[in-house]
Amino acid sequence: MQDMTSLYKWQRRITLFAVLLAAGVIILGAWTRLTDAGLGCPDWPGCYGHMDVRKAIEHVNEINTSAPGALREAHKTVPEMVHRYFAGTLGLVIMIIAGLAWANRRQPGQPLALPTLLFFLVCFQGALGMWTVTMGLQPTIVMLHLLGGFTTLTLLVWLAARLYRWPEFLNDCDVRSLRGLAHAAIAVVVLQIALGGWTTANYAAVVCTDLPICEAGWTEHLDFEEAFTFFGHEHDQADYEFGVLENDARTTIHVLHRFGALLVLLVVGALVLKVLARARCNFYRVFGSVIGLLLLAQIGLGISNVVFGVPLWVAVGHNFGGVSLLVSLVLFTRAIHVEAEKAHP
Repeated sequence: MQDMTSLYKWQRRITLFAVLLAAGVIILGAWTRLTDAGLGCPDWPGCYGHMDVRKAIEHVNEINTSAPGALREAHKTVPEMVHRYFAGTLGLVIMIIAGLAWANRRQPGQPLALPTLLFFLVCFQGALGMWTVTMGLQPTIVMLHLLGGFTTLTLLVWLAARLYRWPEFLNDCDVRSLRGLAHAAIAVVVLQIALGGWTTANYAAVVCTDLPICEAGWTEHLDFEEAFTFFGHEHDQADYEFGVLENDARTTIHVLHRFGALLVLLVVGALVLKVLARARCNFYRVFGSVIGLLLLAQIGLGISNVVFGVPLWVAVGHNFGGVSLLVSLVLFTRAIHVEAEKAHP
């Protein structure tokens, strides 16, 4: 029994580490994508045949010295390979978590399905990472890779909450009655994250530079069919870097992302206001305030991207703000679903 208890404690510690690591992987992934370094290493899993990024840099510099412009800039190998190092480490950590869960499977209250799901998810994420490179930044693959990363972090946070048995039951019925609205908030945030991923995957982030929607006459430049062609894009480029869609299709994607932001503001904002108005305990008042602050920060970062022309740090922050808002809503939903008899398993 003591060994099983020790395994459970190790799971909790390693899961917290995995949460931090997954957050770092998401930030590094955004950095790689936004610095146009996604094809800085055109092969996989190494970089020009090297697992050591320093040797890859030397290789690129040697080739570009003898044949200028033959390969991409050497500095672009760094964010791509660092991202792979961190992602690979995360995969190993999740494999350890799943292994500990199965070793401790006879212990009452041991989550098993979730660690197993995370293991298969991170394997699929590895495949998406490979296809992102080998398929030349194909937009649908890029978007799925981003969604997979967000899902991995969200499920790791959920697993950590289960392992720490957080939170305890709080009998605040007025807040617990908001389950339907909380589910709707998660749905619109997921939709908006997908639209954001589709926007960046198709290099449509800077196609509209005016507020609140786009430049005058934007309604005449909409092409939904081409904007949402997920496979079989017709183009004559060697890859999808810098996008292959026409301007009208990119305008359509960007405009829908802005309307999505408005929908998120209305739905999540309504949830926050109702929580603050109905909450009788401090726990839910603080929780509602945190979600509200994350929502306002995310809207502010989105506007800053437009006003300042998508600065790197703002864009990275906007990317991470999306998953932070999603995680907060998922944890809130978990809190209002905790049953009294499960408060102390």
